[in-house]
Amino acid sequence: MAIGYLTMQARTAHDALPLSGVQVTVLDDEQNRIYELTTDVSGETRRVSLETMDKSYSQNENFTGTPYVTYNVLAQAEGFEPVYVSDIPIFDGESAHLPLVLVPMQGRQRSQEPTEIMVGAPAVTMDGEREPEGFFQSGESAQVLRQVAIPNPITVHLGTPDSAASNVQVSFPDYVKNVASSEIYPTWPENALRANIYAIITFALNRVYTEWYRAKGYPFDITNSTAYDQAFIYGRPIYDSISRVVDEIFNEYVRRQGQQAPYFTSFCNGTTTTCRGMSQWGTVTLAGQGYTPIRILRYYYPDDVEIAETNVITNVLSSYPGMPLRAGSTGLDVQTIQTYLNRIRKNYPAIPVITDQTGTFGDSTRAAVVKFQSIFGLLPDGIVGKSTWYKLSSLYTAVTRLAELNSEGSNLGIGTVPPSSVLRQGARGQDVITLQYLLDVISEYYPDIPSVAQDGIFGSGTRQAVTAFQGRMGLVADGIVGPATWNALYRTYQGIGQNVPTPDPTPDGGSGYFNYTVRSGDTLWLLANRFGTTVDDIKRLNGLAGDNLQIGQVLRIPT
Repeated sequence: MAIGYLTMQARTAHDALPLSGVQVTVLDDEQNRIYELTTDVSGETRRVSLETMDKSYSQNENFTGTPYVTYNVLAQAEGFEPVYVSDIPIFDGESAHLPLVLVPMQGRQRSQEPTEIMVGAPAVTMDGEREPEGFFQSGESAQVLRQVAIPNPITVHLGTPDSAASNVQVSFPDYVKNVASSEIYPTWPENALRANIYAIITFALNRVYTEWYRAKGYPFDITNSTAYDQAFIYGRPIYDSISRVVDEIFNEYVRRQGQQAPYFTSFCNGTTTTCRGMSQWGTVTLAGQGYTPIRILRYYYPDDVEIAETNVITNVLSSYPGMPLRAGSTGLDVQTIQTYLNRIRKNYPAIPVITDQTGTFGDSTRAAVVKFQSIFGLLPDGIVGKSTWYKLSSLYTAVTRLAELNSEGSNLGIGTVPPSSVLRQGARGQDVITLQYLLDVISEYYPDIPSVAQDGIFGSGTRQAVTAFQGRMGLVADGIVGPATWNALYRTYQGIGQNVPTPDPTPDGGSGYFNYTVRSGDTLWLLANRFGTTVDDIKRLNGLAGDNLQIGQVLRIPT
């Protein structure tokens, strides 16, 4: 039997908070337990090996069986809704990283049926037509943006365009990694992977550039229906071979020479479904014949297509400087990444402290970069290229945003009793600000609730967020905030406060520890195992004589 690998990652609030102590069970298709794991201080389990099929089967388009073995994962944590992810494909020699999307329980909630996510077969084995006649003709959209920009985040509708499905917001690189892991096999030759990923990136950017759905009044950029767009399974695992390519080329796209617009790169699997665009299986054959990615693309699309790059990325604090930063680099850009890493370290204390002079990329800066890269699935080379730069920027934005929201809650004085007002579109005032604040906090932990501007005006954006929240909670989705909606908002907000761990700022100066608040079920052995230290070191640092711990006790954990 061949071997593949799986790692689980439990994080919340757009990765701003790692969830340690999550109990993770890996099961086979007969529900036999194979591994019992616990997430560490970075919200990650150790990598486990799993039996699967030889990779040659997933490289042969004529093989009619299943070229991989599937497994299931159950994740449970006190105060969070459990998650059950089924039919996870494991491929020979490939490492898969499974994000565990756990949401906090509502106030007073004690139990919950697991949220179920079914991964299933990549779309390359499915019947799916990307260009139904009369729907996808390039250039038909009423609007076109002035420049090609990477949407950060991109909003994905989890269904056909007119369905009542949820919308989720994800970073663009994560979207591309998800689609590629859902569309193609990670064992394919690299040039085939690159050609397919270029097509996936360009297809999505074409939707954004032409405002295909936005111009029609839809509150999303793209769907996950393979009858209309590209496969996307929220909460699915991502494969290393795909992730590495996306990190390198996520801001590159296909266009025709002399044009700015992303070309409409339609594609299908080329076996059970054929189309006028690229054949996914055909790219494997061409790569085997020595075709480069651009030659593969020109085989299926016009001969004058080329690869272009855009450095316009929305909602990014500072743009990539254009050249990688590495040991020996100096200047303001180095100071920027040191600032980012020092702040992120408060939430991810496994990142070592930086002791280099400000603006100087020395050994301690490199060590911090390597640890950051390993935590977030980037190539751990200690070099800050564009993928590491943008991940640092997005994480810094996420952690500072979360801190700002926590501070705002204290200033607003939310309290425990909901307002008695009934709010609808057009309302203004303090109760609207309270509503918008609650929605903003909830949107950090519930991926299908959009964030809103806190301007005290109940506009269409606030109504969309209210409707999404009502649908998520099983309420009448009418966009009107009455007693039932207020009560659900407060229960959800209180559940976040009760169940989500608050990171303690890591002391400056390289103190070598972080603070941890003891929770129900914790023992010294479990904490030592979870955080990669020893019972004796925890005892020594905290002056403990015995093994007893008290809920709420604050311990210093060695880093």
